[in-house]
Amino acid sequence: MSQSDTLIPAEASAQAKRRKRLSVAFGSRFFLLIVIGLGWLAPAFRDSRFLYGMLVWDLLALVAWLVDLTRLPKPQQLTVHRRWGGAPALSVSAPVTLVLENKSNTTIHTTLLDNIPPQVRLGAPELELSVPPREEASKTYEILPSKRGDAALGSVYVRYQGPLRIAERWAVADAEQTVCVYPNLQEAQRHSVYLIRSRQIEMEKRYSRIKGAGREFESLREYREGDEYRDICWTATARRGKLVTRLYQVERSQTIWLVIDSGRLMRAQVAGLTKLDYAVNAALSLGQVAMGSGDRVGLLAYGRGVRHRVLPYRGGPHLRQIIDRLAHIEEESSEADHLQAVSELLSTQKRRSLIVWLTDFPETAMTPEVIDAAAQMTARHLVLFVVIGQPDLVEVAAKEPATITEMYLTTAAQEMLHRREVLLAKLRQRGALAVEVSSAGASAAVVNSYLEAKERNLL
Repeated sequence: MSQSDTLIPAEASAQAKRRKRLSVAFGSRFFLLIVIGLGWLAPAFRDSRFLYGMLVWDLLALVAWLVDLTRLPKPQQLTVHRRWGGAPALSVSAPVTLVLENKSNTTIHTTLLDNIPPQVRLGAPELELSVPPREEASKTYEILPSKRGDAALGSVYVRYQGPLRIAERWAVADAEQTVCVYPNLQEAQRHSVYLIRSRQIEMEKRYSRIKGAGREFESLREYREGDEYRDICWTATARRGKLVTRLYQVERSQTIWLVIDSGRLMRAQVAGLTKLDYAVNAALSLGQVAMGSGDRVGLLAYGRGVRHRVLPYRGGPHLRQIIDRLAHIEEESSEADHLQAVSELLSTQKRRSLIVWLTDFPETAMTPEVIDAAAQMTARHLVLFVVIGQPDLVEVAAKEPATITEMYLTTAAQEMLHRREVLLAKLRQRGALAVEVSSAGASAAVVNSYLEAKERNLL
């Protein structure tokens, strides 16, 4: 079972009940009968007695409505089930099925209206289905969540008619439930599988040329021409009477911290999502790859204060905990306190680890606080400083100006990009791995940087 399968919400079921004190209405065919009865008006212009015929016809239509109403099932004989075909995830389509169970002896024609919030789907789905007696019927609609976090789904409203479709009843099923909208699970899974496989192929090619990649001991074997002399195990050589060399692998069981800035700058919108959403998706992708590589992964999300903290560990339950926390990281309207986050992290993590910091720069003339904060950690930890770029800024900087106004805009954009490069260069001079990534390629860039750090034994 995959990780996304375990995140699928449970089924919500509820027995229908009357929506209001007077939960009845006229069906479509009742109005058709009334319109047919208006045919008595034409002869009534010549003989007023035809008006009595029209009145009798209307009374018969009303009687037919009452008879059809009494034959309709009671709301308590209907049960609604909401079943999920996938885990709700940001920008990922997932099916939701509404099932109506009819415990009566009458076929009903129904319209179901599911009360779901806009963060899960724009527009409430309205489904029509017919349910035979003592059976159930279902219909599926798609959701496309646009925001992470908890989403409260309301009741399911039911309008149903009998075979004659003259009378109609209204009912409501309180199938209320709260579901969690997770980060983009498909993107994380796709990047994990693709990037790990591509790295394996690249490392296999490299191993054919370079011996001893990594410095974690793996096994012993006989010395071969081309092996490095420093990898010879002299104690094993003495016991066997022939040269024996050590084989190494990339280190495992290291500590990785995912540090996510949720301050004001991360609220910027890029292609319908915030920079924070892209940072969360990238953190999830890296978390899955790191745990698959045997590393321990921790999480620190902060704004004006530390909002979420998960100590480093590994395993499926730990990954589930990180996914839950990532789903509930919300952007803030105030500036983030980077120094407080660094202080919290330095006091929590004593041993050297890889700090993957996902953030952004403010556009100021002074050196941003986040640069000084990141520089404080480079003495003890390896810092991978990831800045999520602004695609429209790159487009403006590359555009050839046609007017004076466009010339000023292009010059300003080029100056901003140059300043960001200067700030990143300062971090690199202090020992950090500083990169600027596009929003769409954030996950791939972060995972690639992590795997390169592992291969180069930077930790």
